[in-house]
Amino acid sequence: MLRQMDIRILQLVEGARASAGYTVIIDVFRAFSTACYVMGNGAQRLIITGSVETARRMRQEQPGYVLIGERNEKKIPGFDFGNSPSSVKNIDFSGKTVVQTTSAGTQGIIHAVNASVIITGSFVNAGAIARYIKKERPDSLSLVCMGYAARRPVEEDTFCAEYIRNEIAGRPSDFEQMVRTIRLTSGKRFFLPENIEHSPPDDFNLCLDLNRFDFILKARKTGTDQYELIKSVP
Repeated sequence: MLRQMDIRILQLVEGARASAGYTVIIDVFRAFSTACYVMGNGAQRLIITGSVETARRMRQEQPGYVLIGERNEKKIPGFDFGNSPSSVKNIDFSGKTVVQTTSAGTQGIIHAVNASVIITGSFVNAGAIARYIKKERPDSLSLVCMGYAARRPVEEDTFCAEYIRNEIAGRPSDFEQMVRTIRLTSGKRFFLPENIEHSPPDDFNLCLDLNRFDFILKARKTGTDQYELIKSVP
């Protein structure tokens, strides 16, 4: 069965638009790593949107909502948290509704209009994603790498797609070598002094904490420019 599964690795918004069937929208640094930490810390709901204005309007209507997001890697003015797992890893979100908007990952979900099933992708729950796909046995799978600000491909997202594909097929991956390569390429920005405030080194480690979480996050459309991420254990 697994040999017959059509698995495609796609890139950026164009890849999201071209995705079909079961689709994993991958954003390792940092949207869908952060989302796992938020849900792992007890959030009741996690709503994603492609628009800063939509997120702000939702909070005006529901003042108790927690806003998480970034543009140009930096926390959006007026938001509670940036798109940073280190800023939320110790926050108790129990009973909270969180709204997230980012430059890459959330845009991918919004543009995956032809996908039949959408789940988020990151290394922190890559094993759970592979187990879910193997259990569901779809005919086709799109692994969409959202890249840096959805503008250019990056190593960590493509490696994550390859890791998930290998797990589904029962092939090994050299994860340690992947981490070394990421550290010297797209991940080196987390270790530059000028980025410490908004992109701290701890984010690099937290986003590459392989299989820290045993759940997947499945996207369910709830309105124009809005999806809710539903947590489930495959």
